[in-house]
Amino acid sequence: MWDMNEITKVEYRGGYVYHILFDDGVQGEIDFSSYLTRGPVFEPLRDTTFFSNATVEGGAICWANGADIAPESLYEKLLIAVKPVKRGRPKKPRAA
Repeated sequence: MWDMNEITKVEYRGGYVYHILFDDGVQGEIDFSSYLTRGPVFEPLRDTTFFSNATVEGGAICWANGADIAPESLYEKLLIAVKPVKRGRPKKPRAA
């Protein structure tokens, strides 16, 4: 469940990818190419020069034309991408 986390930093990586850092330390790279066809406000983002100039405003990633993406959806994408690590003792190999 999303706990009202905010984006604190974005770093452009190339193409349509940004590295996103949240206030609780969750971070990772997100490819935004799927957002480019989600309506007229996202059309200018197809220009990678324009796309590469995102800022953080109010805890969300934003662009100069008013396009922004809700941080909770990006947070969820990053959590899904992280595979949990199993903890505990390793299992003993079975005898053949």
